[in-house]
Amino acid sequence: MNIAIFDEKWKVFRGQSTEWWSLMAEFDLVKVDKAEVKFDKFATLLQVKYGYTRQKAREEINRLWAEYEAQTKKAVA
Repeated sequence: MNIAIFDEKWKVFRGQSTEWWSLMAEFDLVKVDKAEVKFDKFATLLQVKYGYTRQKAREEINRLWAEYEAQTKKAVA
C-alpha cells in the first residue's frame, strides 16, 4: 500500500484496526492520528505490539486492506 493512499484512507483503516489487531488500543490509534506520516507510525506500532519486522508489518497492512476492499466490492455488487 502506498503511504499516500494509507493516509488518505486512514479513517476507514482506523475503524477496522481494532478488529484486525486485538492489541491495538484507542490510545495507540490516537498516536497515529497525530503522526505526520501515519503509515510509518502504524507500522511501528505493529512492530512493537506484535513483534513484526518492518516488512511483515507492511505485508499485513496490505493483506488486510486487500481483503477489506474485496469484501466491500462484494457488498456493493
